[in-house]
Amino acid sequence: TTAENTNNGGTVLSRRSYRLASDTDKPKVTGIVNEKLLSDYLHHVFPASSKTGPASAAHRKTLMFQDLGAHLEKLLAEDNIEGCLGPSTVVLDHSSGFEGLLFVDDDLLGVIGHSNFSSIRATTCVYKGKWVYEVLISSQGLMQIGWCTLNCRFNQEEGVGDTPDSYAYDGNRVRKWNVTTTNYGKSWAAGDIVSCLIDLDEGTITFCLNGQSLGVAFSNIKTGPGVAYFPAISLSFKESVAFNFGSRPLRYPSHFNAYTYRFYVIPPTTDLIKANRLLGYLKTVLSTSIDTQVPTVDGAWQIQGDPTILVTLAHIFNHFAPLMCKVYLVEDVLMNFLLSILEGGGSVEEHPLIQQLLDLFWLLMEDHEVSECLKQLMMSLLRAYRFSPIIPDLGFQIHYLRLTTAILRHEKSRKYLITFDVLRSVVFFYIKTPLRVKEAGLEELIPTTWWPTRFDKERDTREETAEERLRRRAYERGCHRLKKRIEVVEELQVQILRLMLNNKDKGMGEASRYIFLNKFRKFLQENASNRGNPTVLCPPEYMVCFIHRLITAIRSYWDEGKRKSPGSISSEDAYVPPQLFYNGKVDYFDLQRLGGLLSHLKKTLKGEYDAVLTSFLSPPLPSQVEGSHGNDGLLLGRPFEEPDQPITEKSLLEILDGVVMMYNLSVHQQLGKMVVVSDDVHEYAVALKDTDEKIARCPSRRPDILEELQKTQKVFAEKLNHLSRRLAWINATIYSKEKMLDVYWLLQVCIRTIEHADSTGSLFAFMPEFYLNVAMNSYSALKNYFSPSNCMEELPGYEDTLAQLAAILAKHFADPRIVGTDIKDSLMQALASYVCYPQSLHAVERIPEEQRMAMMRNLLAPYEQRPWAQTNWILVRLWRGCGFGYRYTRLPHLLKTKPEDANLPSLQKPCPSLLLQRHMAELLSQDKDMAASFLNSVLNQLNWAFSEFIGMIQEFFLFLLNQVLNRVTAERNLFDRVVNLRLPGLESVDHYPILVAVTGILVRILVDSDKQGTSRAASVLLSDPCFQLRSIQYLLGEGDAGDAGAASADRKHFSLHTYTDYISTEEEQKVEQMLTFLTEESKQAAASTAPTSEDDLCPICYAHSISAIFKPCSHKSCKACINQHLMNNKDCFFCKATITGVDDYTKPASS
Repeated sequence: TTAENTNNGGTVLSRRSYRLASDTDKPKVTGIVNEKLLSDYLHHVFPASSKTGPASAAHRKTLMFQDLGAHLEKLLAEDNIEGCLGPSTVVLDHSSGFEGLLFVDDDLLGVIGHSNFSSIRATTCVYKGKWVYEVLISSQGLMQIGWCTLNCRFNQEEGVGDTPDSYAYDGNRVRKWNVTTTNYGKSWAAGDIVSCLIDLDEGTITFCLNGQSLGVAFSNIKTGPGVAYFPAISLSFKESVAFNFGSRPLRYPSHFNAYTYRFYVIPPTTDLIKANRLLGYLKTVLSTSIDTQVPTVDGAWQIQGDPTILVTLAHIFNHFAPLMCKVYLVEDVLMNFLLSILEGGGSVEEHPLIQQLLDLFWLLMEDHEVSECLKQLMMSLLRAYRFSPIIPDLGFQIHYLRLTTAILRHEKSRKYLITFDVLRSVVFFYIKTPLRVKEAGLEELIPTTWWPTRFDKERDTREETAEERLRRRAYERGCHRLKKRIEVVEELQVQILRLMLNNKDKGMGEASRYIFLNKFRKFLQENASNRGNPTVLCPPEYMVCFIHRLITAIRSYWDEGKRKSPGSISSEDAYVPPQLFYNGKVDYFDLQRLGGLLSHLKKTLKGEYDAVLTSFLSPPLPSQVEGSHGNDGLLLGRPFEEPDQPITEKSLLEILDGVVMMYNLSVHQQLGKMVVVSDDVHEYAVALKDTDEKIARCPSRRPDILEELQKTQKVFAEKLNHLSRRLAWINATIYSKEKMLDVYWLLQVCIRTIEHADSTGSLFAFMPEFYLNVAMNSYSALKNYFSPSNCMEELPGYEDTLAQLAAILAKHFADPRIVGTDIKDSLMQALASYVCYPQSLHAVERIPEEQRMAMMRNLLAPYEQRPWAQTNWILVRLWRGCGFGYRYTRLPHLLKTKPEDANLPSLQKPCPSLLLQRHMAELLSQDKDMAASFLNSVLNQLNWAFSEFIGMIQEFFLFLLNQVLNRVTAERNLFDRVVNLRLPGLESVDHYPILVAVTGILVRILVDSDKQGTSRAASVLLSDPCFQLRSIQYLLGEGDAGDAGAASADRKHFSLHTYTDYISTEEEQKVEQMLTFLTEESKQAAASTAPTSEDDLCPICYAHSISAIFKPCSHKSCKACINQHLMNNKDCFFCKATITGVDDYTKPASS
């Protein structure tokens, strides 16, 4: 016999029913080679152990198949190591050993906290010797892990380590606990492994993190009769871990030397030896073929070798199969063997041995054995992938993903594993972010760090220095190297998904893609319900990675389909057809539709719904087609407006629909959450720059201050080095250009889907709300989360997409088909933020005129069923930047304070839209009723209802303006005091915004109107007894200093002249012009006013002349009094008749 290379050795086997035959049954079985050759072959595969010494070929006993069973038993029985006795299975004590609310996994080893601070211990304790167990950290929050005795009593505030006989390590706060607490160890992160060691002979407790000892934590612990320690943990809400007491191989056993520290569950040593030996025999069989040069009975070895090998393998599997159902052996023996096959490198396809092995598994093991074995293998791979430390080349992750790919290439195994659990396999698509930069090797990969040093683009125009440029380029090169390494992992993840989405493997039952699709929808349902058990909720950080790989896989299959059937559309133009929303083929669980609940829609839109569905159906109605195989009826009920062209494979449409839902579930929030790292970099960089400037200004006589500042500088610089490397990782895994294009594609898919659904008329109400949410959120993510590293303006077709989204917002914010108040508010808010940025405002101006007019009409419509604040905000933004002195982003007096967030829509520079202002003017001037109701509703917000007296509005405003002017311009009054106090919540109250608004209105009425208007306005203003010329002088800083007294001579006066950045010279000239005009007018008025007799004075106030006459009762008063009265009451002051109008009254000239 000759041993050949593993790669070409062995046979690819198809499943046949082989019967184990022994020589006694049929001495001359066809296909079995001659005795001499068979005996040599079997001795080669199953050599005797070294103890008995190598038997020479001449002396050894002839070995036939009938003796093989006994021979194997004998070989496997040798070398048993005496095992120590221990409890058969150690798990968490979920019946009595816990406090608080917890969710415990089915295997009783994983636990999730579900109350403030819950505690649980294991079922078994130790009282002498050295022991170790491992904890796999799944979330990095507040937990205390360690040991406790039976008499420790825990509650919702006190856990492990808070009582005298309990000891714990807490990597969240980096401390150790035993009633008191001190600093200890390092901080842990999700994906780390904590080992807890107790030495009851020496009385010490030690902890290790990822195999590295953190040193002895506690010594002289209580030992002796009656003292025994349980493994225990306390964890806060939503934190999760998994224990390993030795039922699986420990991840870091080498550090504890198995002979000194013992595992809770004694490793199955005997079984390990057996399994390893059997695997050795298996390798020998697969790498040996019988030499055809040896003359056989009839010389036809090719035909005869197949059964020989199979019968040999059947004998091996007889012993091997039962062992492969044990978790420990699968992880320790099988997984490591399969990994070693792939270790040589090369592509996964170059290793047919794994495929052959899996063929043999399905052929020679019972179905339940293969299922259990594959399930355990997958779980072991998932654990290994998730809890592997990150090293610079991501070697561990790549290694485990390659094996996963190899296993999933095997069709039967793949189909079984997809049915297993999508939620768990999502872990494979996650790339964890290292919290400890040094251990992940990021310092070697990105030796030079860099962060932006210019923060105010408007003020800081200097170029970056040569040194800065060099640093930035070196940092970018490092980031690029990192990105290339991460891309290798991402590519493997996409390969795994492509295997799961294979729809050509229909050989044995349903294609993989349909099995995946069923599991995927179930996964979405569990995550959408939110009421579910937290153990089935997928962490949002996994979702983000999963959605990107899924989009890549879908698009590649979509475009492959397009190449095969050129009539269909490419993934560039992908959308979800509207019939999916109402034909009942896709289950949207109980998610809200645009028009309300599904049951309600089916009743109210029954006519339209039936019309569309029956027009395309021969007899069977959707209710009977429901649940049919695959995606048969997915596109039933195509609306008449939809083009009759194939889009793509139906299954891809359903997965795409799921991807949009997934973005809405948790991906968007997670994208927003991860921006925090870049915000931190920004904050620290600002602080560092500030410190550098302070050091430069520090006087040389104060070395103590300089020393403190240098310490601060060092802390900030170290933190920035760490954060900038972490940011490089996050930018590569979450905010890279490719990821941005994925989110952009999703935005376009949503826009096209909404446009198609919109054309179906009333059936648009069936569309799930999340499509509109994703359209708005993905746009906001592209704008706010991916910059500055990637700019939205560089996206292909960006301008058109912006205009399409603008049209959707403009049309649907007041769409009667949409009933949900939340979604209406979201649309209104999205439109409000859209008009704050020049680019998106330009997109609103580019939508068709008819739609623009409709949008303005909806904005001006009286505020019936919607929040008026949002509408006001939009209308105000359209004008901001056009009014008198109204060009500020932030109020002048607030410029020195730090803005909360410069990206807020409210802090954007004004960008008025003259086009939309013109539309508004046209609408209000053409439609008198609308103008009246609009003004009425605006004033209604101030609780003033006087729609009948619209004609008096000008005079009324002048009266109001006078009141405001007098109060704000008076020296040392209440207003001045409030402003100077700068009370919290009143920061924005200041002279400038109030006076500029008043001045603007006065200039408009007194300077920019026609002659007739100005003279009338001037007379009304001067006839108001509250009017003082001094108020207008105050605006220009010309207050009468004599009145104020010498005390305030040094006090700064308000003056519009000082706000040169905000008020143009032309505006200043107009104010001066107004002052001159009013001075003249008041002189003339004073000269022409004759002394008034008492009969001509207003009978209400006796302060002013009579100037108004009421209709219909003809009573008279001054305008100030009647205006004041009519604000609250419509009855005549004297006779209680209802006033219908007020006319000017001038006293007739005396004869």
